[in-house]
Amino acid sequence: MSTKLRCLLLDDELPGLTYLKMLCEQIPDLEVVKAFDNPVNLLRELSDLEFDLCILDIEMPEMNGLQVANLLHGKPVIFTTAYTDHAAEAFDIDAIDYVRKPVRMERLQQAVEKAKMRLNQQKNKKNFIQLNTDKGKAIIFFDQLVYVKASEVDSRDKIARLQDGSTIVLKNISFQALKTVLPADRFVRVNKKELIALKIVQLFSFDEITTNITAPNSKNPLRLILGEVYREGFLKRVKV
Repeated sequence: MSTKLRCLLLDDELPGLTYLKMLCEQIPDLEVVKAFDNPVNLLRELSDLEFDLCILDIEMPEMNGLQVANLLHGKPVIFTTAYTDHAAEAFDIDAIDYVRKPVRMERLQQAVEKAKMRLNQQKNKKNFIQLNTDKGKAIIFFDQLVYVKASEVDSRDKIARLQDGSTIVLKNISFQALKTVLPADRFVRVNKKELIALKIVQLFSFDEITTNITAPNSKNPLRLILGEVYREGFLKRVKV
């Protein structure tokens, strides 16, 4: 599996964005998922993006970087800016770092190392999540969760299947919210309605995944459609 940090870049000034992207692509532990020159466009695509970190400017028209950071569902952020005015606010929202422009490679690498340390600490901190269900709050251990699909009754709810075959109805939670609390190296979304633990993947092709768990009311393996939008993210996860 790839251990690179997947990052989004955001800067409304195209020369600065191009330069930042060039620097990031020279850092071995970093993978640029997508670069944006408009915060509205980033937020519009947010639900379909798989990323660990966002590196972004603060002073931008329409919406500043602090506002964007508060909409990233708790994902770590590194601010890059020519101004010092917002430093205190940046750390109030627990930013990883605040890098002054012009960005130097050594300084950016230092910030990325801090992000790696933060994410590793979060990953090792606990091995479960607590979620609301139709029967109250439940503690779900990561190694027990194998498959999540949108409820056919109410798409705001999700049906979670556990290792022992039992299911739990997760109440009013989006796939985007689930992605923020599940370990990115162990879970992946495969289409608009389904998310899986990588450990259940047995076979896969261009547009289909065969799992090692059985389909409901059947002895046959559960087969899933690998959606075009999610194909690249899935292939990167299973890349050795």
